[in-house]
Formats: sequence, C-alpha cells, structure tokens
Amino acid sequence: MSIVEMYTGDVGLLVKCLADIGIKNIESIHWNLSSPQLYEAAVRRREARLAHLGPLVTRTGTFTGRAPNDKFIVDDEKTHDEIEWGKINQPFTPLQFDTLYQRACDFLEGGEIFVTDALAGADPAYELPVRIITQTAWHALFSRNMFIRPENLGRILAADEPRFTLVHVPELRAIPSIDGTNSEAFVILNFSRKLILVGGTRYAGEIKKAVFSVMNDLLPKQGVMSMHASANMAENGDVAVFFGLSGTGKTTLSADPMRKLIGDDEHGWGDRGVFNLEGGCYAKVINLSKEHEPLIYETTRMFGTILENVGVDTRHRRLDLNDARLTENTRAAYPVTHIPNAVYPGIGGHPKDIVMLTCDAFGVLPPISRLSPEQAMYHFLSGYTAKVAGTEVGISEPTATFSACFGAPFMPLHQSFYGELLGEKIRKHKVRCWLINTGWSGGPYGVGERMDIHHTRAMLNAAIHGELDDVQMEKDPIFQVSVPKHCPGVPDEVLQPSIAWKDAAAYQLKARELAKLFQDNFRHIAEEAGPEISNAGPVVI
Repeated sequence: MSIVEMYTGDVGLLVKCLADIGIKNIESIHWNLSSPQLYEAAVRRREARLAHLGPLVTRTGTFTGRAPNDKFIVDDEKTHDEIEWGKINQPFTPLQFDTLYQRACDFLEGGEIFVTDALAGADPAYELPVRIITQTAWHALFSRNMFIRPENLGRILAADEPRFTLVHVPELRAIPSIDGTNSEAFVILNFSRKLILVGGTRYAGEIKKAVFSVMNDLLPKQGVMSMHASANMAENGDVAVFFGLSGTGKTTLSADPMRKLIGDDEHGWGDRGVFNLEGGCYAKVINLSKEHEPLIYETTRMFGTILENVGVDTRHRRLDLNDARLTENTRAAYPVTHIPNAVYPGIGGHPKDIVMLTCDAFGVLPPISRLSPEQAMYHFLSGYTAKVAGTEVGISEPTATFSACFGAPFMPLHQSFYGELLGEKIRKHKVRCWLINTGWSGGPYGVGERMDIHHTRAMLNAAIHGELDDVQMEKDPIFQVSVPKHCPGVPDEVLQPSIAWKDAAAYQLKARELAKLFQDNFRHIAEEAGPEISNAGPVVI
C-alpha cells in the first residue's frame, strides 16, 4: 500500500481507521489532496477535461440526476420509531446493508481511493465531521468544493475524529434481485454505524444530498431547524431565507450582487441564527446567461469549478451552456468563495424574512403575497411547485408537485416535526413571510408568459427592504394570501393574476383546480397540523 500526496496527518492512524470500517488492501490512498492536485489526477486518469478559462468538465453517464427511488435507510433499533417510513424513506435491513457494504469494500481492494476530510455545518456548535471515500479524483474535488474545508478555519481533523463516513463506489452496480435495491444505483444511510454507502451512479449530487439527509436527522433533535433553502444578508446584517424546489429560483435569487451570500441550498437555523451546512454551491446552469445571473455565470469560467454534463467544444474547449443534449440538469459545483460577496464560513443572524418560492405553471398564484405564520407553515408543509411539459416523459400538461418541507426526499423525520420547529422560530423572531411565484402569469404554461426576472427581483427587494410593510394589501379570495396592490418597479396589473388573465372565467376555473390539489395533498397531515394551519390554505369557492 502507498499513501501518496497526503495532507498532514497520522498515516498509520488513517490506515487503521479505514481497516476498522472494512476498507483494506488498498493500492494507493490519496488523502486530502489540494484542488490543483485533484485536477491533475482527474485529467491524468481521463475522468474529466479542462475547459477554456479553467473549469473541469465531466460526464456522469446513465444517471444525470438523483435516483429518488434508490435511497434507503437502515431500519434498526435506533431508527425504527423515528423515521417517517414510506416511499421516500425506504427501509433496508441491517443484513442487507452489511452484505452490500462488504461487497463495496471488496470492490475497492487493490485499487486507488481518494479520501477527503471535511465539515458539514458552519456553526462550530453543530458541525459534523465527514469523511468521503471515493474511487475518483473529480468526486473528491466535488466533496472538497461542497463541504467546509477545515484548514480554512485553522483546523486539521484528526484521522480518528468521530465522524460520519461516506463510501462512494460509482463503478459498483447493485443487483436488485440479490441486494434488495430497486436498480443498480443505491444510496443507503446507516445511522447506527455512522456510514453512508453510495454506488452505481456517478451523479455527484448524491454525495451532498446524502450528507444533507444525515444533518436533517441530527439537527432537529438539537432544536436546530434544518432547511432546504438558500440564504443571504444585507450589509446591515438582515438575513433572508429562500425555500424552494429545483427550478424555482432559489439559487438565482439568493445570488444578489447587493447582498452577501450565506449559501445557496442547505442551512440550519439555531440559537444564534442561520448557518450554511456546506462550503460550496451546486447550481443548475442550463441556459445560464451573463445578463440574468452574472455571479453564477462567472463561476463557469473559473478554475476549481466542476461542470457536470455541460456542452463543450472538444477542440477549443469552449462551453455551450445552452446544450441540453445530455440532460436539462447540467450542473456547476464550485466553492462558495467563487461568489465575490459570499460569507465564508456561512454564518448569519436570525432571519428577518422567509421567502417561499414556487414555479406555478398554472399561472394563478400571485407573483408575490404576504403570509401569516399559519399560512407559512401550511405552504412549508405543502412544498408546492409544478412540472411542465417536457420535463418528464408523459407530461403534456402542467403537473402539480408537492414535496413536504420543500425537500421531502432529504427529510428522514416526520414532516410535522420540521413544521412545528419552523413555526416556533417564525413566531419567536417575528419573521416576515412571503410567497413568490416565479412561474407563469396571464395564463398557464403554453398560454401565459414566464414571470419577468426583473419584476421578480423588484418584488423581492421591496419585500425584504420593508417597502411593502405599509402598502395596502388585498386578500386573495381563493388562496387567502395578502397581495400588495402596489410595488415599486412593477406594474399594478402584474400583481393580480385575475387581471393578468384575459379570460376571467378561465382564471377562476384554473385557480379552483389548483386550490383543490392543495386541499387533496394536505389531507394526510391535516389532523396532525391542526385546524389553525389546515384552514390557512386555499379554499374552493
């Protein structure tokens, strides 16, 4: 065995720690390599190509996104009564895990591994040391980008420091009939053994989301609200948190040149305020433009950024961010410090504003509305957005999607646990809450138009700067939210969906249709949530 290009640490202790979790007889161990070293290794091993101006371009193969049906949690004494078991959190027996994990360890024997020690959680009171062990240099660089680097905080993690360990074997494919998985891909969390096993897929997002899922189990039990949300803050320290599912503008709207970015995707909200769970960003970059998203656009032209499945001219190595031949889900993974106004490590105070983002393809939700605490909890537990034609096979009309807590696939505990915690914090800190629709106006997808990003930014800025506090509000008769009658920089008619539609009867019909979908979705949690929250949602009139 050789340990090459290692970071300072006790080599013998590392080897022993690896052996203790079953990883033995490795030919070469690359331990905490720097970003340039990982670049060199990725290119040398033909895992990726260097593109114009310095980003690393790679391909993820069959899986170009998460495999939600292939995530499992080991069902044992520790987890049996805590986890919200079901289609999302699928049980895996300890024996199934042990068998597949041993096969993964055997698969790694005699090969090279890349070991990255990092932290999840910028607040030292809640940080979680994590060790990512992977077969490839570019996945190690991804881990180095996405998590917090201890050396940047003046720390070196001891080789045997208690931690969660993620073992990533992208080239090992599961056999469902033998392993108990649903496909060749697998993401399995074992809370008792503090192990995460990821395999059968090269899509790097599985690494970060698996660690996020662990934090979503650990933090709420300490009274910390874990959030699938971005966050930024003004020069005076006022913090805004943005909840939203993929495609709603969470990353775009939080990357504001006039505000400091805390983080773009995953945060905790503890006793001292909001803190980033990551050290990097993982942005969707399909059709990215310098005009609309200048800060994120610049990261695609920087050394250190990894670009997944992005189009590139193989001769001149120039990027084509509009190329969707491989997938619509092209991604850039970069350190948060690539954003010039980022806060690192990402720590801020208690939020002054919470913004819930939805991409309403039905075209009936107001572009911006203010929510009561009860309405905020209702929409948080609903987690609504919409898929449009072309996003998935078989979808020809807008399809409502509800993902509890704006991130159900990553929430192991019962959704009411997260909802109650959020409600407590909103009331305690008197947080203003907003619902912003970044979807369609004047009609549904195919008829109306997508919200103008400049109007959306104007509405957002007015809300978080307090410019809507004294504006007259009108209660929407169906969705019950408070809609401002005026907003600086936005025409009045844009603010009212019923006016934006040319056919008033068609609007009423479509609005009632969406309201009914909200009600149907909320039934399974209505009793747990209680009448005050249940009655805060849309009504069918």
